[in-house]
Amino acid sequence: MIQQIDHIAIAVSDLDEAAAFFAGQLGLEVGGIETVEEQKTKVAFIQVGQVRIELVQPTEPDSPVGKFIAKRGEGIHHIALRTDGIEQELSGLADKGVRLIDKEPKVGAHDARIAFVHPKSSHGVLLELCQPSK
Repeated sequence: MIQQIDHIAIAVSDLDEAAAFFAGQLGLEVGGIETVEEQKTKVAFIQVGQVRIELVQPTEPDSPVGKFIAKRGEGIHHIALRTDGIEQELSGLADKGVRLIDKEPKVGAHDARIAFVHPKSSHGVLLELCQPSK
């Protein structure tokens, strides 16, 4: 079952520069930087109330985030919805004819299990299903 918004991801070209803005200009605390090899990204999370902002920098130009920035520039990349049963969510969405980018969960930041819903099925918004590691 989807429980809440887990995070809102912002694609950035320079993670350090973006983190400096959120920390310096907005006074928010930026968590540690993590490389997510499977997604070819470097990420940092910023807790804002119950929701996090994820700053996402591509580590390779051919990564999904690298292609996104090349095509659209920096900006909101996706909204992540937290679930406690990612396989059930994916199966239920597939049964309803929802177009999925990932039919099986992959490993994301903090070892969370993640999968993406194609934006053509969700009114132009890339959605990530996110099941935090235990």
